[in-house]
Amino acid sequence: MTTFSELGVDQDIVDALAAKGIVDAFPIQEQTIPLGLPGQDIIGQAKTGTGKTFGFGIPVVQRLGLDPAPGVKALIVVPTRELAVQVYEDMDMLTSNRSTSVVAIYGGKAYEGQIDQLKAGAQIVVGTPGRLIDLAGQRLLDLSHAAEVVLDEADKMLDLGFLPDIEKIFAKLPAVRHTMLYSATMPGPIVALARRFMSNPIHIRATDPDEGLTQANIKHLVYRAHSLDKDEIIARILQAEGRGKTVVFTRTKRAAQKLVDELNDRGFNAGAVHGDMSQEARERSMAAFKAGKKDVLIATDVAARGIDVDDVTHVINHTIPDDEKTYLHRAGRTGRAGKTGIAVTFVDWEDLHKWALINRALEFGQPDPVETYSSSPHLFGDLGIPEGTKGRIAKARTTETAPAQRPQRATEVAAEGDAVGTTRRRRRRRRASDRVGETFLAEADATVGATTAGAERPASGDAAQEGAGTHDGGGREHHDGKPAPARRRRRRGGGGGAAPVAAP
Repeated sequence: MTTFSELGVDQDIVDALAAKGIVDAFPIQEQTIPLGLPGQDIIGQAKTGTGKTFGFGIPVVQRLGLDPAPGVKALIVVPTRELAVQVYEDMDMLTSNRSTSVVAIYGGKAYEGQIDQLKAGAQIVVGTPGRLIDLAGQRLLDLSHAAEVVLDEADKMLDLGFLPDIEKIFAKLPAVRHTMLYSATMPGPIVALARRFMSNPIHIRATDPDEGLTQANIKHLVYRAHSLDKDEIIARILQAEGRGKTVVFTRTKRAAQKLVDELNDRGFNAGAVHGDMSQEARERSMAAFKAGKKDVLIATDVAARGIDVDDVTHVINHTIPDDEKTYLHRAGRTGRAGKTGIAVTFVDWEDLHKWALINRALEFGQPDPVETYSSSPHLFGDLGIPEGTKGRIAKARTTETAPAQRPQRATEVAAEGDAVGTTRRRRRRRRASDRVGETFLAEADATVGATTAGAERPASGDAAQEGAGTHDGGGREHHDGKPAPARRRRRRGGGGGAAPVAAP
């Protein structure tokens, strides 16, 4: 392995990388950094997860110098918000020992903070096309001095229809600049874009052309599963031996939210990233996944490229991807940085033709997915799921931690408070009814006492029963075996709280 120092990287950048445990360079970095440092235009082609962010990030930071003047000197264009956040974090880390400032410009967040950072003199801008054009159109973003330009995930920009926006952005850049373009694939429009906006670029392919097809470090499992059984199968896969962080892909936003709710209900710690969530919620969910607070992430394809986490062990395709490119992008979330991974794909009966096309394009040799249910023995064997595993772990997690040792959550405290309040209200209602009953009996006793000549009222209820008699089942009181005079019943519509009146 080659170290970054051997590639000619400045010591302060080497120290920043070493602080994160990054010492040796990946193949794409070994080939691009020595060319990027002197200013050679580069077309870098490599699958995701091979370290290409540092491949262009290190030359950009080093070429700007230790103390660049305020103002935008470098522009990095990315297709999605999640990728903008990821690249921003990497660039911010590379500049941690320099005065260089980095700002992320993307939609879904307030303008004010981004504008303030630009006005403060940020030198490196990482942004998505839409927000970049918006701020440039308002003359809040000046790109006329951006001599370092990077297009990351260019093929994804093509898929999302951003090429016209890219042309608008290049029109605002200086004619003389250092340009680097990175892409996992090189379709015709991307090649045409490179020829138009780059100067004698060198095309670097960091890996063997067939590696993207064979995916030797990823185990691919394809199952024909019933839609009603998928949640149970996923829940059992999540309990497989050695299972680490897991990404589950769904086709729609609604399916993603439904699945995350289902998995959380089953006792798993899952989060989601999809288009119906606010940008802040998506960033919180992604941050929790990266930090390990959540070990399952449910995502749609829009968010896929922003999931740059090296320790993802499993990728599960809840619904089959539309084509082989999408499949590779999804599966590329695991098996990163030289590690191994597992990709599981569910194929519905009506999607068998779609899988046939993907299988043929990627040369998997699995034209007929195995019919699989949550109880199928081969499922347990393929994924190392312990025998007897069920799809719900909520009870197990509850018994693992004693209630006295586990801190109460806010929702639990609120629930207990509601229960206590309900009990107190019930007690108050009981006491109120008791007081009404006692008042009624006291008034009845007083009435009876008034009609009994020479009778002395006992001091307590028990004494009253001993000396004066007992109450019968109808509420009348007997004295010396003689029934008391009948009392009138109160009229319901009348005097409400009036005391009973003795019969004359």
